[in-house]
Amino acid sequence: MLEIKNYSNFILKDISFSLESNLIILGNNGAGKTTIAKVLSGIIASDCVTIDGLKPSDIHGDEKTKLINYIPSYLEIFDEYLTVFEFLELSNLHSDFPIDTVLENLNIGYLKNNSCKHLSSGESQLVLLASAILHNAKFTILDEPTSNLDPKRVKTIFNLLKSTEYLNNKIIITHNLNLAYQLGYDILFIENGKIKYHGKNEEFFSTSNLQNFFEDSVKKVDNNILVNL
Repeated sequence: MLEIKNYSNFILKDISFSLESNLIILGNNGAGKTTIAKVLSGIIASDCVTIDGLKPSDIHGDEKTKLINYIPSYLEIFDEYLTVFEFLELSNLHSDFPIDTVLENLNIGYLKNNSCKHLSSGESQLVLLASAILHNAKFTILDEPTSNLDPKRVKTIFNLLKSTEYLNNKIIITHNLNLAYQLGYDILFIENGKIKYHGKNEEFFSTSNLQNFFEDSVKKVDNNILVNL
């Protein structure tokens, strides 16, 4: 179980929740979503977070990598000559999947020997997801995993996230409301650093809640959540 109790800082205010499986974190820009991710993963140290009774900020090395992994919204590399395969070799910690298999399942096998420095933003996003699969922590936090992706690639990511074959427990930060709705995971909605909703997906995406949280900016059409332009 992952649990955070009564956490506050200059952005977040009295954050408390627990989970044992998948979760989607929603909220407006600047609401505190990424900050929550960094607190949960121990990047921002806190005594308020535990995973199976352990505090992520207090453990290190192999023990920590088995518990939680945070995947940011963009790829950062320390060596401009690093290839995709070399980067994924560094990420290959607790998975039995061959790197080539993961690349092919994401339809990016052709990137294997390419330099990470020269990837497009969308390609970088897919390589980050491959690294998450190969890391294979108990909890994986994915920060905007479909940003910069074309519709075909978004569909690929959706199928992977929906599958139980890859990744154990997923915490997904996204602005893609239709992705969040179709995945069906529980929703945590943050507004101005406070939790405004934590509960079932179907209830969150009711017409009344959509109006409450997004006013007239979104609408449900044929079982899809669309931006109301």
